[in-house]
Amino acid sequence: MTLLADIDLFLESIAPRRLAQSWDNVGLLMGDPRATIHKVMTCLTVTPETAAEAIAGSAELIVSHHPILFKATRTLRGDRAETEAVWRLASAGVAVISPHTAFDDAPGGINELLAEKIGLLKVGPLRTSTDIHSLDFLKYKIVVFTPRSDLERVSAAAFAAGAGTIGGYSECSFSTSGVGTFLGDESTNPTVGRKGRREHVRERKLEFVCPADRIGEVVQAVRTSHSYEEPAIDVYPLADDKSRRDDRPSGRIGELKAPESLGDFAKRIALELKSNQLMFTGTPERSIKRVAIACGAGDDFLGDAARSAADVLLTGEARYHRAVESETLGIALITAGHHATERPGVENLAARIAAAFPNLSVWASRHEHDPLRSVDFAEIKTNRHKNT
Repeated sequence: MTLLADIDLFLESIAPRRLAQSWDNVGLLMGDPRATIHKVMTCLTVTPETAAEAIAGSAELIVSHHPILFKATRTLRGDRAETEAVWRLASAGVAVISPHTAFDDAPGGINELLAEKIGLLKVGPLRTSTDIHSLDFLKYKIVVFTPRSDLERVSAAAFAAGAGTIGGYSECSFSTSGVGTFLGDESTNPTVGRKGRREHVRERKLEFVCPADRIGEVVQAVRTSHSYEEPAIDVYPLADDKSRRDDRPSGRIGELKAPESLGDFAKRIALELKSNQLMFTGTPERSIKRVAIACGAGDDFLGDAARSAADVLLTGEARYHRAVESETLGIALITAGHHATERPGVENLAARIAAAFPNLSVWASRHEHDPLRSVDFAEIKTNRHKNT
């Protein structure tokens, strides 16, 4: 007899939760550890389609790479798109475990699987927890001064943008009372008082922590929700908790057996990962030898890849300005698709669970697909030719 707790313990052994990023939500997210398990399905994301497949296949457990819930949820309803699949699974008694970033960076995890798949040698971490440039391991304190009437509105906007989480607690903040002064020149339009005169206003000093990768969004949310024309906002870096940094390598970097042109390397990646939407920056003729890898949405590792003298960063998806930045840094960037870079991990997990628990029926979702499609320009040209 295999209990849900047994599988959870096994997954913890291959993807320890301590390797997960601080913002992540990993582990047993829904279910009774005492439940008996006979069938398991792995998938990249819980969607109405994958939920239906698991229920139809009588699975008692889904191992979903992406967590079902990233943030606190006030309601769990079957008539709302964001919680429909979770409600259906809960109603059917299907448990969910999500390893996510713990499995991305674990030994034998997704990044190492990708490195092996494309034939990298001398593979090691791209970013280590002691790297001073690794901003994902740091938090910041944001301080904003608001009139009392703005306090709740600004707090709510900051929390919604990703600020205020400390461990298992969300919406954490602290505020104190004080008096603020300001004097607006002729170009200003102050919310309180008049321009050309120094004003004294009773205000609240509002403080909350913020992950490094959410600073821009949180500051923008504070500005938008604030009634002042020019709100005072301070951002301070916080010392990292070294007790949590002993062993948290992220991404991978290695070398090809022999140099390849960027164009040939990109084509090979597209074939290896079955990607129909691969894009890259850089000239196709450029020689590639040293390769950095960060699966999924890993464009934040571009700076780490450049500092590690990588010729190219392979990831799933990237923002436009990261692509521009790659040209400035002189490093190529390949985006093969979020699904394409992480689907191999889903299949690997199914095989590893099946090997560890031979009495279970285990499969990787057969109906899950990449939601993004590419345009077939050859087909468009053919149709245009037929219509002329």
